[in-house]
Amino acid sequence: MTDKTPDLRSAYALKTPDDSRRLYAEWAGDYDDSFAARADYQLHIHTARAFVAAGGQGPVLDVGAGTGLCGAVLANLGVGPIDATDISAEMLAQAMRKDIYRDAIEADINHGIPAPRESYSGIVSSGTFTHGHVGPEAIGALLRIARHGAQFALSINRRFYDSMGFTDLFGLLLKDGRIFHMSLPEVRIYGDMATGENKDDTALIALFEKA
Repeated sequence: MTDKTPDLRSAYALKTPDDSRRLYAEWAGDYDDSFAARADYQLHIHTARAFVAAGGQGPVLDVGAGTGLCGAVLANLGVGPIDATDISAEMLAQAMRKDIYRDAIEADINHGIPAPRESYSGIVSSGTFTHGHVGPEAIGALLRIARHGAQFALSINRRFYDSMGFTDLFGLLLKDGRIFHMSLPEVRIYGDMATGENKDDTALIALFEKA
């Protein structure tokens, strides 16, 4: 443990998987109250709703599930079954207490997810594809475990979408016919009650289907 309270600045400063594990081990217990509620965090709501509006259905894998914010919205919208995966065992423990997930998979998605090929009809991720967390190189691992026609809804921080190579990757996947029906709605990450330097940040939700 450190004496510094984890916050958004700490999350944006992450460099390595071990950095992520340390931060979220400290943050897990009060993440929902100390960050999500106080910051008026809304991205998980937008992502889950976009998935359902696009016709997404279960079984779903919630990637970077954290404490289960996005999974809870999916469950309330009638989606299931839902599995959770995250790099942080402590975050997953909090998520499983909400009784919305079928299973929890502790994994670093940069190294793949230990699930059989074509396990899921839907892949959802809110807040994971951003600076210091996960880049476009992880998309291949998600496609591997998705079924043909699986619906994806991946939120990607707008600030890093181009610079981290998402534009190039999705362009290639579309050209190669590996994905189709792609759209990129832009949403606010935080609500009207948010304050601070990141209050106006936005994300793109990459909606597409696996060919």
